[in-house]
Amino acid sequence: MLDVRRMQLLRAVVTSGSVSAAARDLGYTPSAVSQQLTVLEKEAGIALLERTGRGVRPTDAGRLLNEYAATIGEQVAEAETALADLRAGRTGRLAVRYFATAGASLVAPAVALFRRAFPGVRVDLRLGEPEDSLPELKQGGADLAIVVRDPDRLADDGIRFTHLLDDRYVAVLPRGHRLAAKRVLDLTDLADEPWVGSEWPGPCLDAVIGACDSAGFRPDFVVQSEDYATAQGFVAAGLGIGLVPEMGLGSRHPAVVVRRVRNPVPVRVIYAAVRESSPARPALRGLLDALREAAATVRPAGR
Repeated sequence: MLDVRRMQLLRAVVTSGSVSAAARDLGYTPSAVSQQLTVLEKEAGIALLERTGRGVRPTDAGRLLNEYAATIGEQVAEAETALADLRAGRTGRLAVRYFATAGASLVAPAVALFRRAFPGVRVDLRLGEPEDSLPELKQGGADLAIVVRDPDRLADDGIRFTHLLDDRYVAVLPRGHRLAAKRVLDLTDLADEPWVGSEWPGPCLDAVIGACDSAGFRPDFVVQSEDYATAQGFVAAGLGIGLVPEMGLGSRHPAVVVRRVRNPVPVRVIYAAVRESSPARPALRGLLDALREAAATVRPAGR
């Protein structure tokens, strides 16, 4: 197999016109260059240079190999430039997984901030559930995931969590409900009400159930919906009350009222998750910075 470094020596000799001139330019001795060219000719199985006066000139095979050496040299230079751009965060790709209610108010403004700072880096966004992205992140299918996590259960081998924001749950009541006159509700005010569920089993539902447990009751779910908008529709129809995170309110149903709750306040905690083993990349650090900046300015619909 041809040695690429020896091919570059051949190119230097052909360009300069002599072994001694190439050796001087490269900082080698003429004998060292001659030895390497002899080995290259053995690899090629054909003469590459012929003497002419005090210099040398390439044979047909030497000219052919010199052309390939020039192309390889250009490609190596391009590769070095591309790697430098990637190291500096000027190019590359980041795969991000997020969940629906974090999209509009958190992920979208963060990616807009990021693109201004890293215009050459592509961000691939894919929607998932708050708890479903960690396996893909661990397996290397994503570079960053937006997740909901219990602050007391952050230990996860190989994953580093960065806190972004606390998303409080608020009570959603039908207009005219007996509790609608109160501006702030104690969670126990809802203990005997029929509930419209809007969370599937996972960290979001755990935050609701955990708060109710702390208040001394278990909610009676009479309806289970698939999303927060559907839950508001069931509440508006008078089928029950519900708890919805502020970021999940979106377009508020005209036939519901929203009230803050306390004692305790149910909260789902949102984090950015990355692999501990991820190499230091300016682009990934930049995206985390953008997410923190966007999170600091989030004003959920419930406030």
